[in-house]
Amino acid sequence: MKLKSTLALAATFALGLPALPAAAQQKFMTIGTGGVTGVYYAAGGAICRLVNKDRAKHGIRCSVESTGGSVFNVNTIKAGELDLGFAQSDVQFNALKGVGQFKDQAYGDLRAVFSVHPEPFTVLARKEAGVKNFADFKGKRFNVGNPGSGTRSSMDELLGAMGWKMADFSLASELKADEHGPALCDGKIDGFFYAVGHPSANIQDPTTSCGAQLVSITGPAVDKLVADKPYYAKATIPGGLYPNNPNPAQTYGVLATVVASSKAPADTVYQVVKAVFDNFDEFKKLHPALANLTPEAMVKNGNSAPLHEGAVKYYKEKGWIK
Repeated sequence: MKLKSTLALAATFALGLPALPAAAQQKFMTIGTGGVTGVYYAAGGAICRLVNKDRAKHGIRCSVESTGGSVFNVNTIKAGELDLGFAQSDVQFNALKGVGQFKDQAYGDLRAVFSVHPEPFTVLARKEAGVKNFADFKGKRFNVGNPGSGTRSSMDELLGAMGWKMADFSLASELKADEHGPALCDGKIDGFFYAVGHPSANIQDPTTSCGAQLVSITGPAVDKLVADKPYYAKATIPGGLYPNNPNPAQTYGVLATVVASSKAPADTVYQVVKAVFDNFDEFKKLHPALANLTPEAMVKNGNSAPLHEGAVKYYKEKGWIK
């Protein structure tokens, strides 16, 4: 074992690389995100970029993993196979309380790290589908989101509030986020539902390629959901944000959040939080969806689970919490 360590150290000097303590070389962490074309993946990459910038000091190497999304990330953190992950604020709430898709499976060790960008529920319709509002999708081919994603759990909750079933669509497809845009433009589906920060390549591409239209999600069912659920809020997707969509779309949505297990090392979570907020202006420039974030909102909004002790340490140092 000593020979291997000596050879590794010699190789490090031979390559001109900085030598780190053996323990520091073994600190790897992975952030679970979503589809590669979504904002989760880009935001996770932004976090890792900032963490890795100072890895010679703290010895932590951060990597991003494309996953099935929010529910998958929470379950995989629970299984000890991810260090941190992105989750919609409603999924964080449900996992902590053991309700919704986590019914009778409360995850008491779930911890919030910080919230990120707003995620309005976004519906796109094929231009030729003749859809003016969400109710027009009854009897049509609609992508409800892949199982294990936050999008799918939110879709299930909306349908329940409207009194709809999956059978009310002629086809309820379960495509992943990086598949639904091409399917729409190829005429395989008439619309899709997606929780995403804006602007998003997943919306930009089909609105540009085939003139896909944003559809508002409004009505009594939505009003009741927003009134009853603390993690929901009304939202507007501005007109002109995407090609061929000059009018705003009215909808509602959640916040993206970053979560971890209480068992995640406090120093690791501290270094992640420090990397983001010590380089906050740079972080906000790494994706347009991050441009309007404020530390105060990220520490408080959308976090149903208790803050992780590593995050608390940093926030107390900054005076953001007592």
